[in-house]
Amino acid sequence: MEANTRYLIKNAQLINEGKIITADVLIQNQRIEKIATRINLSTTTCIQEIDATGLYLVPGVIDDQVHFREPGLTHKATIFTESRAALAGGVTSFMEMPNVLPKTTTIELLEEKYLIGKETSAVNYSFYLGATNDNIDELKKIDSENVCGVKIFMGSSTGDMLVDDSHILHQIFSQVPSLIATHCECETRVKERLNQAKIDFPNGIPAEQHPIIRDAQACYLSSSFASALAKKYNTRLHILHITSEIETHLFDNTLPLDKKRITSEVCVHHLHFSDGNYAELSHQIKCNPAVKTQKDQDALWNALLDDRLDVIATDHAPHTREEKFCENYLDAHAGLPLIQHTLLLMLEKCNQGKITIERVVEKMCHAPAIAYKLKDRGFIREGYFADLVLVNPNETLKVAEDNILYKCQWSPLMNTQFSHSIKHVFVNGALSYSNGQILDLNPMRLQFDKDR
Repeated sequence: MEANTRYLIKNAQLINEGKIITADVLIQNQRIEKIATRINLSTTTCIQEIDATGLYLVPGVIDDQVHFREPGLTHKATIFTESRAALAGGVTSFMEMPNVLPKTTTIELLEEKYLIGKETSAVNYSFYLGATNDNIDELKKIDSENVCGVKIFMGSSTGDMLVDDSHILHQIFSQVPSLIATHCECETRVKERLNQAKIDFPNGIPAEQHPIIRDAQACYLSSSFASALAKKYNTRLHILHITSEIETHLFDNTLPLDKKRITSEVCVHHLHFSDGNYAELSHQIKCNPAVKTQKDQDALWNALLDDRLDVIATDHAPHTREEKFCENYLDAHAGLPLIQHTLLLMLEKCNQGKITIERVVEKMCHAPAIAYKLKDRGFIREGYFADLVLVNPNETLKVAEDNILYKCQWSPLMNTQFSHSIKHVFVNGALSYSNGQILDLNPMRLQFDKDR
């Protein structure tokens, strides 16, 4: 379509800010120009009309935690491939992690990564600057209007970026001006339990031992320490991928989200899988922090629904089949690909009565926009960027090799049949995905309010 094309979405079931209404939406110049019960235009010049009768219209999903593996690990994934998988799944904005090669631990390397995003991403993008034990001066230079935040691995995971110096952590929490996002696991406890597992299972550690090695206490020791530091220094802290019942009690639900200084995230795989799935899926669901017990999963759902947990994300982390489908626990890489199916998976939870569709939109679209103070995104509002997803609730989709867009070409959800499908996706007013086809791409670097 021509650059000045306007789009008129007609008769959509618009799901936004806790309400479902039937409405028309007019898109022009990258933004939502008008929302009304009925929009009639006197001219049809450069207007493409989309009949959305029977379709859901939701804001584009904002995923605040992904690993797209570029630069340096492109045998697993690239920003090009994974952003297109995101687009096909209704994710219109992502925030990507620094544990790549070289590690994104300087402003110069961060800007090089933004250039890759500008040249190859299909959707809106931002990248974290990674913390180490010796780069505090770089972290203090961060431009919090143009960068989503600083990532601290307070527990080692993929990429060897552990920050374990208590003095340095105090410096980071007290001096860095941006939002800080943390991976929280107590490294000392994890190492002790891994060494014990090697003794207990000399012929090979079973996959089922993963949540015992990386247990709830390891998570809680680190999460509680991060929370204590944030409270001491009034730091803006976002704790990623909460996995255990004990951790859910660290978080407050007495304040509105925009007033919280400490916020939290839960990932779709921790809401979907439990330790009972290791027998079937083995290392496919090995991730850090680990998928834990059914009791932990039930507690995550309770905390999500009562607003102790604020955001739903993916922690999309692809590895090759060779790195995942191996027998040896110590050789199997941690992480799983999810971003193409995250919205569909949560809509399936709506069908199961676990959550309402209004709350799904709140936790996947509104909440990350509020928590990160994204400018003009995350809601269907006049004047906001037109990041929009049309979902067909009456068309099924089965996960299969021929429709997976991840470079790794596998999914722990293989052969799952969803009762919804993604029909159309707009990114900054461009119809970027339609009926399984990638069309006009118009991604942008995400912008944030400086006062976070």
